[in-house]
Amino acid sequence: MTFTERKIIHIDADCFYAAIEMRDNPALKGLPLAIGGSSEQRSVLSTANYPARSYGVRSAMPVAVAKRLCPDLLILPGHMEKYRLASQQMHDIFRQYTHVIEPLSLDEAYLDVTHSTQCQGSATLMADRIRQQILSTVGITVSAGVATNKFIAKVASDWDKPDGLTLVTPKQQDDFVAAIPVKCISGVGKVAQQKLAELGVFYCADLQKVEFAVLQKRFGSMAFRLSQFALGIDERPVQMSRDRKSVSVEHTFAEDLIGVEPCLNVLPELIKALKKRMAGRGYEARLSKYYLKLKFDDFKQTTIEQPIQRKLSETVFSELLQQAYSRAKRPVRLIGVGYRLSNAMSLQLSLPF
Repeated sequence: MTFTERKIIHIDADCFYAAIEMRDNPALKGLPLAIGGSSEQRSVLSTANYPARSYGVRSAMPVAVAKRLCPDLLILPGHMEKYRLASQQMHDIFRQYTHVIEPLSLDEAYLDVTHSTQCQGSATLMADRIRQQILSTVGITVSAGVATNKFIAKVASDWDKPDGLTLVTPKQQDDFVAAIPVKCISGVGKVAQQKLAELGVFYCADLQKVEFAVLQKRFGSMAFRLSQFALGIDERPVQMSRDRKSVSVEHTFAEDLIGVEPCLNVLPELIKALKKRMAGRGYEARLSKYYLKLKFDDFKQTTIEQPIQRKLSETVFSELLQQAYSRAKRPVRLIGVGYRLSNAMSLQLSLPF
């Protein structure tokens, strides 16, 4: 059996929502621009263009904070239908090169082109042609990373943004991986970064030198993934269908809810919205846990889950809310409710013939 080195492309649109708005209104180009709601609605930004990012504005930032950083920031409401159409156009282009596509969001996807015969089988030429087609057809720029696995390809796509193409050949891989900051590893947030910094680890080259036993003591089950990615090893396949792991709804309130009673009073509407989202989607057989999230006025959040034992009971959400609220007893700015879902394949295998 002959071993074939995988050829993985990661495509990531540059500030996607903002790019679509600038495409449709060229007068916006060069202005600091973000997509989100009004500061009165306590919303957060979906994305920001590069002029806005130069002020420190970023996605998921509260609108009020963004406006303080950039008083001239222009905030537009989102137009999801336009964004979905652009995403569909991008995927139509992807399918010209491969059907092994794993979407991560509307504007981001992995492509496995290992066995594609397009462009004489050159993944680099395919990635470049995809970028050109998206620019001419959709009217926006995307960045691409080409490598032998998903981890390296994703990092590579972010290496030369915006409108970049980065190739990491098998010969270049070791040197490239060594220079990757550990914050680029999926799942390594601020807490994990601090723990790694305490070990003197800032880049994958540093991480390679840490004994696995030390990582396991500090990071538990995450240690194996850290040790593998530090060496540039990622065996995950590009998955053509992504299995949904949860279904939920959440709401950010215009004014903080003071005390647990006001929080309990809004639960029925949230549960009603959750039922509407679930209707007709066949999730009922896969519900495994109740899920509730609270975000407090200091932007800290807590989540709580409980396995579903027998018949569904909406009163469980009230009990979970009270438990979650007791953890901080602060004004609440956001409440989310939902269900964790069991793996569809596992469920299928567990059913009798």
